[in-house]
Amino acid sequence: MTKFFDIDAANHALEEVAPLLATLADQRAELIRLRDRTLAAHASATGGGPDLEPEEAQRIRLRMQGIVDQMAAAVARIDALGITLRDIERGLIDFPALASGRQVWLCWELGEDHVGYWHELDTGFGSRRPLADLS
Repeated sequence: MTKFFDIDAANHALEEVAPLLATLADQRAELIRLRDRTLAAHASATGGGPDLEPEEAQRIRLRMQGIVDQMAAAVARIDALGITLRDIERGLIDFPALASGRQVWLCWELGEDHVGYWHELDTGFGSRRPLADLS
């Protein structure tokens, strides 16, 4: 059964979720950096250049797995709260809500002070409107 948020509940949930989203965005960037480092070393090695030392490659693989595990735990926590994660890089989430008996999404993006937008179920971020338009 879907949990529905009102505006106050969504804003209250941000106290826990906003730091998780900020961390997820940072972890995503770190994971990409480590992946790119590994790919660059591999490309260099196949072209005759230096490769990563086995110990360094293992350390990077373990670090990447640790990041993936931490990210999975954060995503699971967000999901357990009944919030839909739309974009890790942007920290974009939707809260299921009811407005005049119909389901909508309350929309929030990392960096915003509070939940101030909504959109229909079949639209996305580009169609979001201010809460004042919600009737």
